[in-house]
Amino acid sequence: MKGRMGNPLHLKSLNHISLLCRSVKESIDFYQDVLGFVPIRRPGSFNFDGAWLFGFGIGIHLLQSEDPEKMPKKREINPKDNHISFQCESMGAVEKKLKDLGIQHVRALVEEGGIQVEQLFFHDPDGFMIEICNCDNLPVIPLVGEIARSCSSLNLQTMQQMQPVLQPERAV
Repeated sequence: MKGRMGNPLHLKSLNHISLLCRSVKESIDFYQDVLGFVPIRRPGSFNFDGAWLFGFGIGIHLLQSEDPEKMPKKREINPKDNHISFQCESMGAVEKKLKDLGIQHVRALVEEGGIQVEQLFFHDPDGFMIEICNCDNLPVIPLVGEIARSCSSLNLQTMQQMQPVLQPERAV
């Protein structure tokens, strides 16, 4: 690419993630009881089993696997694996809840410029990695510009205004 455009696809936000499940029922229970998602109406025209949940501004679409026994089983919690991350108000409360529920988890700590970010990683019933963090502690600093904001207060439009837009080269 010769030049970077600010928002070439005119994106507004993340809408949902889709997750393949061994048991939609078990996954609904997990996402409701552990993370606080709420089941929402799903179009009736789908010809496969699944469920939609919503919370924290995003949706989670659960899809029933056609062959649940062939789905890989992840046992090791590896923070470098694919995951979705949620910010929380109290890391202590999250860790206590995970312990109370008997959910195995791994702690991590990121330090940058005297700022510490705590992270907790764990799996959903199908092995998909979830991170809970206090990432608001770490400012988002664009590679171009000087403005720093926390993740929760930053939006794409602000980021685009801070970065210079390169104009595509024109043929002469």
